[in-house]
Amino acid sequence: MDAADLMAVALLAEPTRQRLYLYLRERKEPVGREEAARHTGVKPRLAAFHLDRMAEAGLLDVEFRRLTGRVGPGAGRPAKVYSVSWRSFSVEVPQTRYALAASMMATALTAGGPRADGAKSLQYVATAVGESLGDEIRRQARTKGARQEAVRGKLKQLGYEPKVQESGEWTMRNCIFSDLSRSHRELVCPMNAALVTGLLNGAHLSSLHVESRIARPDCCVQVSSH
Repeated sequence: MDAADLMAVALLAEPTRQRLYLYLRERKEPVGREEAARHTGVKPRLAAFHLDRMAEAGLLDVEFRRLTGRVGPGAGRPAKVYSVSWRSFSVEVPQTRYALAASMMATALTAGGPRADGAKSLQYVATAVGESLGDEIRRQARTKGARQEAVRGKLKQLGYEPKVQESGEWTMRNCIFSDLSRSHRELVCPMNAALVTGLLNGAHLSSLHVESRIARPDCCVQVSSH
């Protein structure tokens, strides 16, 4: 998610690309390079270069159509046109995963009955999500060492910023649910621990377990070996 999103958004720091992108957002329909160039004050070739760069990064969608409205023989080749992609981009440093938290909470609410314990349901859902991620790692990595490395990679991808201490413990330098944990610590920290526990269980790393340390200033989750 995140390196690609960062690179895509960084493209918009260039003034010409930014003008082209904003014009396409205003138009809300496919635009050819000549029209885009005319409305942003650049040459068509330069506009095409920037439009293609943004399309490669996923900021724009590309299709081909005849802009003259003519059809049949002699109508000419379809032109390349661009429109703003429906894909959304999110770049935040340090990373957070509020969409993931919202998805797990919504699933817990809809899955539980009227008398269900909401906190327990949320932990169950978070564990299942973690196990799904861990199971994918287990199927791809054959050895225990490879699975451990892949799990650390997944934690890094999620934004936890794991660090292996000299003692062998993995500390998480970033809380991906930081704002939520400040206001709803009793609900969010167990959800966080359940997610990482599920990841370890799904990857079949039974020698590792999660310790939840509420008093930690960074993330309440720490991974220790038995």
